[in-house]
Amino acid sequence: MTTQTYMVPAISCGHCTATIERELKLVAGLQQVKAELATRQVTVEVENEAVLSAVEQTLIEIGYPAV
Repeated sequence: MTTQTYMVPAISCGHCTATIERELKLVAGLQQVKAELATRQVTVEVENEAVLSAVEQTLIEIGYPAV
């Protein structure tokens, strides 16, 4: 298991966090996801580091790129 936290400045409301969590749950190999409005962070737990590229690409595709 690998845990990674991303800064996502585009998070501005609860809808944002719900969208991020819903979409990332569809990524194969993702175990857990938590998006936080207060910190504008997204923390994921994945099976292995190879899954992180899919997580990052999904964030870009849904309009919430990590910095």
